[in-house]
Amino acid sequence: MSHISHPLIRAESLDERRYQLAIALQALDRHTMVVLPTGLGKTAVALITAASRLYREGGRLLVLAPTKPLVEQHLRYFSERLALPDEGTCAIFTGDTGPDERTAMWEGARAIFATPQVIKNDLIAGRYTLADVTLMVVDECHRAVGNYAYVFLARRYHQTADKPLLLAMTASPGGDHGKVEEVMANLGIEGVETRTESDPDVIPYVHEREVEHRQVDLPEDLALAVGDINILIDSRLAALKRAGFFAPDRSKLSMKALNKINAEIQGRIAQRDTAAFTAASIYAELMKLRHAVSLAESQGSRVLAGYLEKLAKEGQSATGTKASQRLAGDPIFQRLCQRSASWQGELHPKVGLTVALVKEQVALHPESRTIVFATFRDTVALLVEALREAGIGAERFVGQASRDAEKGLSQKKQIDVLRRFREGEFPVIVATSVGEEGLDVPSTDLVVFYEAVPSEIRSIQRKGRTGRSGTGRIVVFTTKGTADEVYRYVSQQRERSMQKGIRALGGGGTGGGQTNFGSFVAAEPEGPSITVDDRETASRVAEVLSDLGLRIALTRLEVGDYAIGDRIVVERKTVQDFADTLVDRDLLGQVRALAAAAPRPVLIVEGDGDLYAARDIHPNAIRGALAAITVDMGVAVIRTKSAEETAEMLAVLCRREEGEPGDRRVQTKKTYTTGQEQLENIVASFPEIGLKGARALLEHFGSVKAIVEAEKDDLTAVKGVGKKTAESIWETARRPYG
Repeated sequence: MSHISHPLIRAESLDERRYQLAIALQALDRHTMVVLPTGLGKTAVALITAASRLYREGGRLLVLAPTKPLVEQHLRYFSERLALPDEGTCAIFTGDTGPDERTAMWEGARAIFATPQVIKNDLIAGRYTLADVTLMVVDECHRAVGNYAYVFLARRYHQTADKPLLLAMTASPGGDHGKVEEVMANLGIEGVETRTESDPDVIPYVHEREVEHRQVDLPEDLALAVGDINILIDSRLAALKRAGFFAPDRSKLSMKALNKINAEIQGRIAQRDTAAFTAASIYAELMKLRHAVSLAESQGSRVLAGYLEKLAKEGQSATGTKASQRLAGDPIFQRLCQRSASWQGELHPKVGLTVALVKEQVALHPESRTIVFATFRDTVALLVEALREAGIGAERFVGQASRDAEKGLSQKKQIDVLRRFREGEFPVIVATSVGEEGLDVPSTDLVVFYEAVPSEIRSIQRKGRTGRSGTGRIVVFTTKGTADEVYRYVSQQRERSMQKGIRALGGGGTGGGQTNFGSFVAAEPEGPSITVDDRETASRVAEVLSDLGLRIALTRLEVGDYAIGDRIVVERKTVQDFADTLVDRDLLGQVRALAAAAPRPVLIVEGDGDLYAARDIHPNAIRGALAAITVDMGVAVIRTKSAEETAEMLAVLCRREEGEPGDRRVQTKKTYTTGQEQLENIVASFPEIGLKGARALLEHFGSVKAIVEAEKDDLTAVKGVGKKTAESIWETARRPYG
C-alpha cells in the first residue's frame, strides 16, 4: 500500500486511502463535519487537513477532545506523524496543567491538544486568544449541544480567529435530525462529508464484519419476578389515575409516556396542587420498578437481586425517600425480595452463553481480542467474575466515578488497561459505554453486545471496535419478548434514518444561519472587571460575561460566586437550588457568611419558575427566609429569568461599581480583617474617599486621629484629595451627633 506524501507528514507514517484524501480536500475549503464510522480513520483525515493548513497558512493547530485519555491519544497520533514547521512543538492542556504553565506553553506550541473546558476557562480569563489558530479540530462533535464547552469555543473561534477553519468529527451524530442541525449551527458547519462501509471508495479498505443476533428465553423464575413487578406497576398507575393524573396502560408505559406523566405532575406542582407531591412520589416508584423490569429481562438474576436488596435497604432507612419506604412496605415487593434471595447462581442464560462464546473464541484463536459491552457496572463485574472462573483473563473497563462500594477507573488506569490489552496480557475487556466513544480501544476479533442498545450512536461505536485489520464478528444477545427486542429494532431503524439524514445534509450546510461570524469579531476585553469562582465556568453566566467584554479573573472564592471590586460579592442560586438549600442545607448560614464577606452582598435567584412551588414548603417559610435575608442580614435579593439575564445584571453592577470613586480591588475572602484593614475601612467610610484614598491618607498622616485633627489645607496636600473632598472630611469629623 502506498503512503501519503506531504512536507509536514513524516514519510511512511500514514497509508494512503483515497476517500480520506477526498474528504480532507473538501474540509480545507469550508467548515466541515466529517461523519465516519469508527475504524475508517477520522483522525487520519484531521491529520491530513492539519498538515495542509499549517503548510499553507501557518498559525496554530488546536485539537479538542472530551476526555483526557482521548486528548493523550490524539497527541500520540499527531506527534508520531506530523512534522511541525519551524521545529514547532506539541503541547497538551488538561486540568492537570496549571494556568500560568498553560499560558507559557501556548506561546511556544504550534499544536495544542486539550479538553474543551480548560480552553474555555483560559479564554474567559483572557490568558490567550484564538486569533492565530488556523485549524480547530472538534472530536466527538455530537456533544456540541446545550451548554457544552464546544458551543462556546466554536462561537469564540469564529469571532476572533484571523483565518478560522473548523473540522468537526464524529462516528455518529445521531438520528435526530433536529439535534444534528443544532450541532451544525452551534459549530458553524457549512458542509458535511460522510462515508459508510458500503461506499465504493471505502469498500477496498474494509474487512468483513459478521453480525449475528442470538435470542434467548427468559427463565421461568425471572418471568415470575417480572410478573410481580408488573403488579406493582399496575397498582401505581391506578393510584395516579384515581388522583386525576394521566396514566396509560402498562403495555404503553414508554419513556415518552413517563415523561408526559412527569410533565403533568410538575405543572400541577407549579399550581400548588398538594396532590401533585404525592403523585411525584408515585412517579419515582414507577421509575424504580421499570428499571427493575429492565434488569430482570436483559441483565440477570444476580443484578436484579442486588437492586431489589438496595431498594429494600433504602426503604427501611430513616433517611429513605417516601417512594422507597412505601415500596419496601408493599407485601408484593417483600415477597419478591424473599424469592430473589433464594435464587442459587445466575438464572439468566446470557451469562453462560457469553462465557461459552468467549471461551470458544480464545480456544480457536489464542491471540485474538474480545470486547464484551454491557450497560450496567454490576453486569460488568458479574461477567468478569464468570470469565475468570472459566479460566479466561478478563478486565473491567468502566468510567471514573465511584458508585456505592465499587470504585471507578481513573483515566490513568483506563489507559493502562488498554495498554495491557493491546500488548496481549489478557484477551478480554468487559466494558460499559466508556469503551464505546473515542478511546483508542484496539481492534478486536469479536465484539459481544450483552444487550441491544436503543441508541444508534452507541450501536455504531460498539460495532466499530471490530473489523479494522481483519474479519470481525459481532454477536448481539436479546431476550425474546422483552424490551431487548424493541431496542434492537429501534437501533436499526435509527441507524438507517441517521445515514439517510446525514447524506441529505451533506449537500449543504446550515444555510448561513450561524456561519457568517465576520461581523461579530470581538476585540480583547476592555470592559469592567469581575472575579468569577472557577466552579461557575460550567454555567452560561461566565460565557455571557466574556461575550459582553468583561475582564474576568478566575479563582476559587471562599464566599459567593462572583466578586465585583472590594464591596460587592454575589451568590447565585437557581429557584430550585434556593428551595433545596432552604430545606436540605443551611441557606441562612450561607447568606450570613455572604453578608459578612462584603459591604454590599447580593443574592441572585435565577429562573422563571415559581419560588413558592419549587418544593413542598409552606409559602410563609419562603417569605420568612426572604425577610431574614433582606431585612435582618441586609442582603439585596435580585430575581433574574435566565443565565443570560444574570450575566447582564452582573455587567450592570460592574459598570456601576467601576464608575464610582475608589480602588475596586477584588478580595476573595473578607470574613477576617487585620488591624490595618480596619483602619482603612474606617477612613474609607468618609464621603468621596474609598480604599485608595484611605490608604493615601493613612500613609501621609499615620493614624486616624491625625487625619481627623488635620486642617483642610493639610488634607489637600495628599495626592488625590481635592479641596471639596478635604472640606467633606473636615466637616464630617467635626459634625455633632444628633
